[in-house]
Amino acid sequence: MPPHGHGKCCGDAHAAHAHDEGEQGVLYSLYSKINKEDLECLNETTEGSGKLVFKPWEERLNFDTYVESDADEELLFNIPFTGNVKLKGIKVIGGDDDSAPSRMRLFKNRPGMTFDEAASDADQEFDLVKDSTGAAEYATKIVIFQNVHHLTIHFPKNFGTEKTKIYYIGLKGEWSEAHHHGVTICTYEARPMPEDHAHKSHLDDINSPPPVGS
Repeated sequence: MPPHGHGKCCGDAHAAHAHDEGEQGVLYSLYSKINKEDLECLNETTEGSGKLVFKPWEERLNFDTYVESDADEELLFNIPFTGNVKLKGIKVIGGDDDSAPSRMRLFKNRPGMTFDEAASDADQEFDLVKDSTGAAEYATKIVIFQNVHHLTIHFPKNFGTEKTKIYYIGLKGEWSEAHHHGVTICTYEARPMPEDHAHKSHLDDINSPPPVGS
């Protein structure tokens, strides 16, 4: 059952809301920089459903697409980016019931993590609130989450049900193209050294024939 209780706006408030939508859409555009082909969600009920929650801000309230955990309440996302990311914030939309995730743990640049590996210390952790609109934002430690080419998000538990359900995960930050450093071979022309010239001049003086008539 999709979350409910969304407010409506009208008049000038509607214009302000539309302006805010545009700004949020720009801020939360990192979904387009995810390598969706290699994105992995562990313990999803329906294969491939984990990829669907990374979508445009304007589609965050589309509750037809979601991911639900399978064997228990845990979900784990391995998210590769197409470049380097400076991650600044995350939004998570779940239901307004107990299936919403209650905790989130982040790991930087550790591709292919499993649930066993996720038991280690995370780079940052958050206690989540029930949020069915994307109102809450969880600010990351930017000093840590720079040059992120892979992000792992672990949701270890929810508010009390057997399965966790997530409709949207928004990632805010900056993206830059990854630089692949190759081997550069350069040929340098030897620069004459003054002392070499002085030495050569001295040898020339020694080896030169004596002046005629000396």
